[in-house]
Amino acid sequence: MADALELDALWDEFHRAVNMTSQELAAWLRVSDAAEGSEPVPEHAGSPTGQHVLAILQKRRTDLTDDDLDVMYEVVDTVTAGTDQEHGPEAEKTRRRHRLMTLGHDPLKPPA
Repeated sequence: MADALELDALWDEFHRAVNMTSQELAAWLRVSDAAEGSEPVPEHAGSPTGQHVLAILQKRRTDLTDDDLDVMYEVVDTVTAGTDQEHGPEAEKTRRRHRLMTLGHDPLKPPA
């Protein structure tokens, strides 16, 4: 487990990177997981990482596990690494946006 200062910094970075609410993320995971002719179970829709992000958003800082911290680091790294890639063909930007939204980050959402 990380020390208190490191945990505080990670918590803040994670919540800056994840700019979607838990309700927005849950709705996106259901939509992105829906395939023609199939209806996913709502509480299990989306990728495992997306589901883990959703679970973290519903926790208090004191309840985080080491697995939660690993996912939080992964999300922060993925979101911050992608800010350089905002230029390019529209189709690629759309695919990238959808991948980031699966992690709870909508690059088109204005800052709070």
